[in-house]
Amino acid sequence: MNRLFNHQLYSPALFDQAQDIIGCLPIKLIQQWEESKKTPQTAFELLEDYKFTGYSVSSDSAGLTKLTQQQGLIKVLAMINQSKEIVYSFGAAIGGEGIGVWTADNTQMLYPSSLSAERLVSAMMTIQREMNKNCQIKIGMGAHYGDFYLINGGLYGLEADVIEDITENETEGDEIVISQSIYELLPRNHDFKIVQKTHTQTPIGHIFRVLDGPVLTDILPKERKYPIPYSDEFYYELLAYSNRWHDPQLERQLTDKFTQNKAVVLIERESHHSEIHETAMLMNLSRSLILKEIGINLLAENQGQEINVVGSSGIYVFDQAQFAIDFAKKFRQELAVKEYRCRIGIDVGLVVICDSPTGGKQIAGMPINIASKMAQDKGEFGNLYLSQNVKELVNINQCKEIKYTVSGIGITAYIL
Repeated sequence: MNRLFNHQLYSPALFDQAQDIIGCLPIKLIQQWEESKKTPQTAFELLEDYKFTGYSVSSDSAGLTKLTQQQGLIKVLAMINQSKEIVYSFGAAIGGEGIGVWTADNTQMLYPSSLSAERLVSAMMTIQREMNKNCQIKIGMGAHYGDFYLINGGLYGLEADVIEDITENETEGDEIVISQSIYELLPRNHDFKIVQKTHTQTPIGHIFRVLDGPVLTDILPKERKYPIPYSDEFYYELLAYSNRWHDPQLERQLTDKFTQNKAVVLIERESHHSEIHETAMLMNLSRSLILKEIGINLLAENQGQEINVVGSSGIYVFDQAQFAIDFAKKFRQELAVKEYRCRIGIDVGLVVICDSPTGGKQIAGMPINIASKMAQDKGEFGNLYLSQNVKELVNINQCKEIKYTVSGIGITAYIL
């Protein structure tokens, strides 16, 4: 049996706790892949039972980084919660299913192929209308009709990755984009105003922007409780606070009750690439276990806690910034021994940590955002990036300082 599945190194229950928006790590599938010849044919055969044809719809908040600098964590989470409820309530009303656990400000829903493209686009128009009427933040939305892999509650595959990436990185607040496949499914006499957004084709064809069109008038959303990442107690406290935006005393009470000050470490391992996406996907899922192994071995000695390991990334928290730095440096060394590079971001601040409804933990807060922007948005593999907040707590005077702007805000980072 492959070394990664040696029970002297891992407890079987350990893998059930690797949890995030895409769900638990598919350990059975990973094991089948590790014990196979790892050919493209094997990849397609293993994934055949997970195939799903339908619509994937993603959303992502606009201007959230700047907002988090202006408002407290509880208020920001309440705003995000409000928008996710709207996305889910209208989506579920037309047959959509929430994918994974909605930890951050982004959402993902899956719709059956039996749903008409016209009704789906109208639902997206309806969601944006409701957002404008009731929410203080704006979202961009992207949709694609195609073939995906639905594995352990998570959506995988090239087409799923592409539309999610376009939504996150290439849409603005209030914007709706659809892929070429959805555009071609619309009837010729549709009532939408649509323009082509891309000049060159993406891996899923051209992308189109929906400027205007009919909304749905025949649905009454009822279920608003999306796949929450929080405990029921915190979720219902957020709902109560949403009706008392201008109550600073309640905000302070919730902050004291639910937030913790932590040093957050985000580690992204360099991904495996292949001409066959399915092969690369399984290879990267398998290599998630490398992060698990290193984390298990290092966390105890550095007094830290794993939040989750998903795909090529892991998130860890520490009570002290120096423990976080020591852990990150050793982690980088261990990965290098296994001939993998990584990029790491560390920030310190208030976070909310909750037990996930499906096992493991979830985390929300500005430090996750800053760590990601330092490492994933601007970072180079091989480097460790410390924030200005970390610099105020530890001696890093010999580190190289860099400054740049991401999502409209200035960031100062220190390379270690």
